[in-house]
Amino acid sequence: MAKSKAALYREYLKEPGLLVSPGVYDGYSAKLAEQAGFKVISTTGAGISNAFFGQPDIGLMSLMENVDICRMLVRSVNIPVTADAESGYGNVVSVYHAIEYFEEAGIVGVNLEDQGEGKRCGHMEGKQVVDTPYMCKKIEAACKARKDEDFLIIARTDAIAVEGIDSAVYRLQEYVKAGAAMVFADAVETEDQIKKIVDNVDAPLSVNMGFAIRSRPTTPLIPFTRLEELGVKRVSLARMLPAAAIMGMKLALEQMQEVLKTGEMVDRKDLLVGIEDIMELMNYPKIRGIEKEFMLDEEFERRFKKPKAAAE
Repeated sequence: MAKSKAALYREYLKEPGLLVSPGVYDGYSAKLAEQAGFKVISTTGAGISNAFFGQPDIGLMSLMENVDICRMLVRSVNIPVTADAESGYGNVVSVYHAIEYFEEAGIVGVNLEDQGEGKRCGHMEGKQVVDTPYMCKKIEAACKARKDEDFLIIARTDAIAVEGIDSAVYRLQEYVKAGAAMVFADAVETEDQIKKIVDNVDAPLSVNMGFAIRSRPTTPLIPFTRLEELGVKRVSLARMLPAAAIMGMKLALEQMQEVLKTGEMVDRKDLLVGIEDIMELMNYPKIRGIEKEFMLDEEFERRFKKPKAAAE
């Protein structure tokens, strides 16, 4: 019997080295990450909320909207995908159902955070966290709801910004006791905080890392080699691909404005991939293969034969 993708993910966590998980939010980003050779990917709740709804990451996306998008992303790739389950969309009953839905969608594990009402992106101000015992019950409910024991409950704490590092460490210790397979300390501020968590919490640690910092970052940019030395097991790059896509679209639209001014079209291969690149990424040849195998020969010939050159 073939291993589940969740079991494969757990094997990756046991292997030496840092597991790098790009944050994806649509079919392009998911397929590109797989094509680039990454072994795992994770959905970015902020990226999905921003891209699909044009709204900030403040808890406006519903459970089923999240699950439906995740289902499509899982279907588009062959590698394991973890998801951002926010704070579980309510109480312990909501968490129980959320885990069922995410697992049914093919997700191999979820981030489950301890934020309270007014949930927001982990790097925004004004966060609140629920009581530790209440969060532990959510984790227990999540573990009970899963069908595959390898499905990962990744307990995220936002307590560093609210209560400080000592509270965050205590919370993560309790979350592991409740059944979390991995811990995720969001918005860590220093290497010392990372080391303190690694030394005091008996579970793999995941941190979130960004690029292109324009102002003082919540989490500083730390080389992957240094994260590995500190004992970090997974690094998620939640904002890298959305930020790259935004920059690419801005540059392309600026070029279009120049075209409108000058009236001259310029082939910008540095800005745009060709249609053939998109067709390859989306596996159009697979569709042609299915058509060739199952269409009637005369139908295939009629559809795809090249017209004869006009007589000179």
